[in-house]
Amino acid sequence: MSGATRVVMVNYNAGEALQHSVAAVLATREPLHLVVADNASTDDSCAKLRNLYGRNQRLEILENGQNLGFARAVNACALNAVEPYLLILNPDCELYPDALAALRTSLEQDPQAALAAPRIVDRQDRTLRGSLRAFPEPWKAFTTASGLWRLGRWLPVFQGIEPGSTQLPTETCRAEAVSGACMLIRQDVFRQLGGLDEGYGLHFEDLDLMYRLRQNNRFSLFVPSARAFHQPGTSSRSRPWWVHWQKHLGMQRFFHKHFAARYSRPVRYLIVCSNWLHYLLTLPLVLLRR
Repeated sequence: MSGATRVVMVNYNAGEALQHSVAAVLATREPLHLVVADNASTDDSCAKLRNLYGRNQRLEILENGQNLGFARAVNACALNAVEPYLLILNPDCELYPDALAALRTSLEQDPQAALAAPRIVDRQDRTLRGSLRAFPEPWKAFTTASGLWRLGRWLPVFQGIEPGSTQLPTETCRAEAVSGACMLIRQDVFRQLGGLDEGYGLHFEDLDLMYRLRQNNRFSLFVPSARAFHQPGTSSRSRPWWVHWQKHLGMQRFFHKHFAARYSRPVRYLIVCSNWLHYLLTLPLVLLRR
């Protein structure tokens, strides 16, 4: 299994996006084993996948029978994997040719790096938000949510979580955090960390993993030469309010787990209240975008 990759994809009502994502993975020449874990989808995405690729020896389809949640479903497929690399891929994300090879090569060239992610793009090859980012420390999260990050080009104190598009590096570099839609990680490191934190319902389990890497003196890499198309929100369109809730619940868990001890109790309360105020103020916009 030298150099092989276990690809894990968790599906929940991803529809045709799942078929495109699987097709892109199977088209790569890299040695791999793709596992699609279906979290009790109510559409026919899993049945269609079996009809199209059911005889492909590189593909394994697991129907969980219930919604295990993202982190738990990934861990069930990944923690006992024998392949040296693990690619966690969203079902609405399509790998470009040679992207997996570029990610693997970047890890081989930097022994201290444990995770690598590509540049996430739309159909016009424009880089999407979240491809490269900083950890959401409370002040950076506030400047991002409030729009004050726009002042960051003149006043560094207002720099937010994400750099401007003109600030993105063109060469592989170490990063605090990268996109969780497509991330390649060394299997032994993933196992040592205990996999994804199953306490997260949906969202922030990727940032939590990257933060724990930093705590263990390992790094994430942003690899702009590797590209993956992402169509965000495919699996969440039927329940946008729930996904929005999970994002803010994840933010709260991430804060309490990694940052809360740095602040006094009144400041902690203020930060948590600000998080949920942001949820209430932005929920109408989320529902209108359906």
